[in-house]
Amino acid sequence: MKRGCFLAGWALLLCLAGTFPARAQFGNASFSFLDMANSARIGAMGAEFLSARDADITLSLSNPSLITEEIHNHLAFNYVNYFNGTNYGFVSYSRTFERLGSFALHAQYGNYGKIYVMDEFGNEYGTASANDFAMILGWGRELDTHFTIGANFKMIYSQMEAYNAFGMAVDVSATYSNKSRLFAVSLLLRNMGGALKSYDHAGYTRMPFEVAVALSQKIPHAPFRLFMEFPNLQKWDLNYEDPYAQQDLLTGEVERRSKAADFFDNLARHVVVGLELIPYRGFYVRASYNYMRARDMRQVDKSGVVGFSWGVGFRISKFNFSYSRSRYHILGAPNYISMTLDLDAFGKGKETRAMKAYRKADQK
Repeated sequence: MKRGCFLAGWALLLCLAGTFPARAQFGNASFSFLDMANSARIGAMGAEFLSARDADITLSLSNPSLITEEIHNHLAFNYVNYFNGTNYGFVSYSRTFERLGSFALHAQYGNYGKIYVMDEFGNEYGTASANDFAMILGWGRELDTHFTIGANFKMIYSQMEAYNAFGMAVDVSATYSNKSRLFAVSLLLRNMGGALKSYDHAGYTRMPFEVAVALSQKIPHAPFRLFMEFPNLQKWDLNYEDPYAQQDLLTGEVERRSKAADFFDNLARHVVVGLELIPYRGFYVRASYNYMRARDMRQVDKSGVVGFSWGVGFRISKFNFSYSRSRYHILGAPNYISMTLDLDAFGKGKETRAMKAYRKADQK
């Protein structure tokens, strides 16, 4: 009965998702900082959200169906050093109540550094600041041994110089994992909402709405976990007019690619692939490739390793640390730093829910 209600509910949500304009996240959206990968593990995978049932609270901000009792009493700190003085991150805490389910509270922020105020002639009149903030309450519940569902309710405030905006949004997701937890797949509907107050008082504007699917597979008795994300499923055509496209020398017309080339280019833009290597218990090496990022941010004469991301993670005593870099452009790469701890582990030496999950995951 529970599973039937679950499937019916998700069918309804998918129908509702179809009523959102497909271009909501491309140049016509508010609070785009919500799209940025925040945790080091997600950054290393070159993705925006992940699916893995292994007691990692940092994944629950983007995937609320991973808010389970396995992250009860967990605390996380995440910081991202982005480009040109921009930095952002979040703080998370989760707690489980027997009858109500599991909850997570996140405080998310984005700071865009010092902005110089100038007129149209280039005369400087001082500096200004720009910041984004979001308070997010997440809820998750385990329906049975395989299915979990969850939702995040977001209240967002943005301040740019003397202008500000306020909005609300909801994320909903569901995750299926097999009995061994080696395989997991998640469906996410993100940023269903909009700005109730915009910077220019223009009225309601949409959030960067997205439908995405992610899956993970740990290879049995091998130190590998594979990750895949399929982002922006609400819109097939993610291509654009290439400013570097070759032109016909006689007519000046831009040479068009074949339909097959366009199809496979768009298909690749909907796929992000990553690998997590676990050579030793409590130590992780991560790497990924994001084709869309590589194509959009490349330079014709020098592409470098744009689109690739990498990172490491390790466990020391009761603390988990992760670091990663994502190559967005040849001029630089953001640095992601995450730290999580299980507060129950500071008790009387009792094995916690998360410790059991870590031990089982490392042994498989």
